[in-house]
Amino acid sequence: MGSQVSSDEMSVRAGQGSDEVLVSQAVWDYLAAAGRPWLIDFQHKQGMSAGIIRRGERGGCCAVRLQPVDGLRNARSGAMDGPISSETRKAFIDLCRCARKEMSKQEGAPRRKRVLLPCVGALEQNVEGSLLQPPPPQPRRSQRQQQRFRKPVDKEACAALHEASQKKDLDPGMTSHTESEDSNTCSICMGEIVEKTTLEKCGHSFCRSCLEQAFKVKKACPVCRLVYGQLIGNQPVNGSMIVERDPDLGLPGHEGFGCICIIYSFPPGLQTLEHPNPGVRYPGTDRVAYLPDSPEGNRVLGLLRRAFEQRLIFTIGTSMTTGLQNVITWNDIHHKTSIFGGPRCFGYPDPTYLVRVTEELREKGITAD
Repeated sequence: MGSQVSSDEMSVRAGQGSDEVLVSQAVWDYLAAAGRPWLIDFQHKQGMSAGIIRRGERGGCCAVRLQPVDGLRNARSGAMDGPISSETRKAFIDLCRCARKEMSKQEGAPRRKRVLLPCVGALEQNVEGSLLQPPPPQPRRSQRQQQRFRKPVDKEACAALHEASQKKDLDPGMTSHTESEDSNTCSICMGEIVEKTTLEKCGHSFCRSCLEQAFKVKKACPVCRLVYGQLIGNQPVNGSMIVERDPDLGLPGHEGFGCICIIYSFPPGLQTLEHPNPGVRYPGTDRVAYLPDSPEGNRVLGLLRRAFEQRLIFTIGTSMTTGLQNVITWNDIHHKTSIFGGPRCFGYPDPTYLVRVTEELREKGITAD
């Protein structure tokens, strides 16, 4: 494989939100140029558009947001907006994989590549860190320099990509061949699978050594993020979760039911070895969240209680709201902290909230089963 691809290998991970993924800058540049027909095909089939929102992430990656296309996704599924499904995420990973293979062919590289890809580091809502130590930082180029050193778009390759995409739709045999080929490719290192290890619950397969490295970071499937075992967070241990009920207080969109008030309370303390800055003090905090006192609301309450016991609700880091460092922050399990105002004000009504928070809890291994 050429120097450009080997220094910027593809890596796909969750970003700050459930609609973001982190992709190698080299792969995204290729998709945005020669692979543009594939992006258009992905948008048409999935009803989702992919667009870059941040460059210069650690590990040579950029942040890409997947978001529904107005009038396309809803017209097909009839469903309301919610978390990005694992099928859509896998389709995007497959798209990046195809782009990487095409890059390898053009640069005359061997297909086999046995290098663990560095993942990007932690943000406030994802504190698991990277699979391996990141490479030394590279000097960033200005936009003018990037345009100067960027390879010219190969029109023939663009046409070949579009033609291959159309053949895949028309030829079922070609599709089955591609799926068979993908089943022998490790989604972590992007090479042929060595010592194939298949996860029992979801059925995804990886190299044994790759999976062992991934599980050292988080015991979850790197493709669908299904958790294996019990996930324990780094929420301060001295907090409390108090539940109160008000039958006379109704939440918009849940009329006829009372209100469940969840009160989280943490006194100030010192960070430990599992926190970003051991020995540094963090201030205390009190948070109040609301759920409808309905069967579905009580089911979510039970899941949140389990998540609190496993120290997954909060973490210590930098607040994305205030910018303050070394403070207690939410840990990617969203709560309704207001009664009114809708999603924009973190309140009600929000018809899909209970579904979304259930999915966020599932990704951390908290389910009703």
